[in-house]
Amino acid sequence: MKGMMANENGDIIIANEVVAQYAGLTAVECIGVVGMATISVKDGLVKLLRGDSISKGVNVTIENNKISVDFHIIVAYGVSISVVADNLMSTVKYKLEEFTGLTVTRINIYVEGVRILE
Repeated sequence: MKGMMANENGDIIIANEVVAQYAGLTAVECIGVVGMATISVKDGLVKLLRGDSISKGVNVTIENNKISVDFHIIVAYGVSISVVADNLMSTVKYKLEEFTGLTVTRINIYVEGVRILE
């Protein structure tokens, strides 16, 4: 389902992919997040996503104009995962609500790996 708003000029429909792309770009700006991750079904390996494929590590569900987001991330070695997760949740919630005008009700974070920053 897509997010939908109506105003005096017509309807505004927001695709899940747009929200996922924006959420992914916001997430990688957070300190301690190395990038988004995807798990290969074939061999079970975690792969770091870059550039245009960043939204593949983000799953967005929009129901009744309420957004739920699942992040699959890779964190930097030596950081507190709980601090990174709290920062990610608050930053993404604020930015998504400002960007879409919809309410973010849930953000789930799945830490898929750890990387040493060079």
